[in-house]
Amino acid sequence: MLESVAPPVSIRGLSDVWTRQALFGESGQLGRNCPSAVEFLPDGENPVRAFIVSTWRAGLRSRGIQAVLVLGMLLVAVAFLSASFSPRQPKTVALDVGISGIRISLVLFALFWVQELVGNEIQRRTVLFALTYPVARGHYAVGRYLGVLGMLALAAALLGALLWLAVLYSGRGYQQGFAVASGGPYWLTIAGLWVDAAVVTAFALWIASLSTVPMLPLALGLAFAAGGKSLGAVAEYLALGAEGDPDVMRLAPIVNAIQWILPDLSRLDWRAWPMYGVAPDATAMAGGLVAAASYAVVLVTLAVITFNRREFQ
Repeated sequence: MLESVAPPVSIRGLSDVWTRQALFGESGQLGRNCPSAVEFLPDGENPVRAFIVSTWRAGLRSRGIQAVLVLGMLLVAVAFLSASFSPRQPKTVALDVGISGIRISLVLFALFWVQELVGNEIQRRTVLFALTYPVARGHYAVGRYLGVLGMLALAAALLGALLWLAVLYSGRGYQQGFAVASGGPYWLTIAGLWVDAAVVTAFALWIASLSTVPMLPLALGLAFAAGGKSLGAVAEYLALGAEGDPDVMRLAPIVNAIQWILPDLSRLDWRAWPMYGVAPDATAMAGGLVAAASYAVVLVTLAVITFNRREFQ
């Protein structure tokens, strides 16, 4: 028979084995092993911060994410090997391929983390433990989002450092005509990729908050990322006349309408700056950042609203 205890809450470790054992004990029944709410969230502690910490703990131990990290390291290795295909500009080619690899890896990181830490918790109903605690549901969604952003920043820094080492050691013994830019231009480009992934994370979080299909956030997130990254190139191609092809130009009204719905994530790709020393226009750069941040805020707000209204059976 169940004992009368404080509401079971697993804010600090919804995905932790320790938390599940603490809540249910070895028998799997809620009983005397269930800690009090005060043990999980001391008085005065911000619940959003508690969800961020639990996100980091669960995310950094995820086996699926470890596989994505290996993929990112392999992509950096490919960047190093690709330098041999350009005897005149080995460092530029290595940097170009590596930035593309980091861009793909960060998106995969974002989608797998949201799927693992939000989508799967909703499907398995482990999220119900967090909802029993007297805090707003929005704290859970915002905490998970900020936690994923923190892990993405760590992943971007690690992969960025690995890529720069690959660029430095590529094409050794050959001095190309112009040097690739290091320091500020390079790390600002990596930061732009992180902002790109942050927008994709916000979209995946929103889909996870309303989806009843397990893999829908991952599938739609990939489609959203692909559409946002290619939208700018397609719109520019149509604006230039599509080489006079009337059949292609018929798509112009559709693409113009899509631009009001999807963000142009290509505006956050500033690789020409470290590769060729061509700095992006400051106004365009700021506009891209503001648009991306605004879009992410809207999506997170929608996720919070949807999560608050969702009925969990």
